[in-house]
Amino acid sequence: MKITVYGIPNCDTVKKARTWLSEQGVDFDFHDFKKQGVPEARLDHWLDAVGWETLVNRKGTTWRGLDDASKAAVVDDASARALLLQHVSVVKRPVVEWPDGKVSVGFKAEAFAEHLA
Repeated sequence: MKITVYGIPNCDTVKKARTWLSEQGVDFDFHDFKKQGVPEARLDHWLDAVGWETLVNRKGTTWRGLDDASKAAVVDDASARALLLQHVSVVKRPVVEWPDGKVSVGFKAEAFAEHLA
């Protein structure tokens, strides 16, 4: 299995992750949420692997722009799933699927290096 990086191309954190992987000579696929959407089957896997609390970006502008009722409605995997499919920018990025089947969210060079070790 190959590494797949999911995200939005103009996201600074996604850019850092993609650049870091390229600098390490790592071959990976990139899935653009804006063009390809959030893959529903993978979303279920991510929710199982990392939980909705990790996957929902509550610091971003899209989350802050939601009305209070929409924010308050996100209380579990099912409600988070519905929101993440409707608002792809609320997915914390990048989501990375590693060859060993593990899933990570966000970018830290040290953590990426551990996944590659």
